[in-house]
Amino acid sequence: MIESIPPTVPCAACPLRALPVFRSNTPEEIAFIEGMRLGQVDALAGVTIIEEGSQNPPLYTLFSGWAFRYKTLRDGRRQILNFLLPGDVIGFQAHMLGDSAHGVEALTNARLCRHARPKIWELYRNYPELAFDTTWLTAKEEKLVDDILTSVGRRSAAERIAMLMVNLYKRTRLLDPMAVDPIHIPLTQVHLADALGLSLVHTNKTLKRLQRRGLFIFEQQQLTMLDPAGLERLADYSETPLVPRPLL
Repeated sequence: MIESIPPTVPCAACPLRALPVFRSNTPEEIAFIEGMRLGQVDALAGVTIIEEGSQNPPLYTLFSGWAFRYKTLRDGRRQILNFLLPGDVIGFQAHMLGDSAHGVEALTNARLCRHARPKIWELYRNYPELAFDTTWLTAKEEKLVDDILTSVGRRSAAERIAMLMVNLYKRTRLLDPMAVDPIHIPLTQVHLADALGLSLVHTNKTLKRLQRRGLFIFEQQQLTMLDPAGLERLADYSETPLVPRPLL
């Protein structure tokens, strides 16, 4: 169930804006974003936020909780395209392409800011820097999909899991810089299998093998990094300089 609620905080006081991972906005840009916002909605874990193939789906920013983008085949098999964390934009691709080419499901209980889609054109006309930032967000999200595609196509099962664990661990820590291990990663082994193109049995065996190697512990959705450098080497992960992300 998705339930509409009044905005809990004004955009200028959004707690996400205080995080170093997000780029600051001018007062004019924040006022425009506030004017775009129609309110907030709550989605329970497991609820579909956007249906695959839906026309003119809503435009959201994930305020709290986790979600994921996915595509399904006719027989019900599912490929998770990427995982969405607070600050990520949902539904922007459909604004450019017409229909939603993928679905979005709430992984946990989530709260989203809903935006007025027609305001996008005003955004591009009057706030070109903010419009560029919004397009940058979409490009960044596509890069995450590219990383998963590279893993599914070329990495071994162990390398795939290593890459995803490193990616999610680092993204989570950016949203909570003071957090200490274990870090809450609300994924089941089914989610891992669907994201990495593995069977559930293979996922389970590979997770156990990596944990026996002393790289990490992942139990009851709690992730503890034991050998981050070793896990990054296994994943062939390369660190890139932190660039503050836009926040819509």
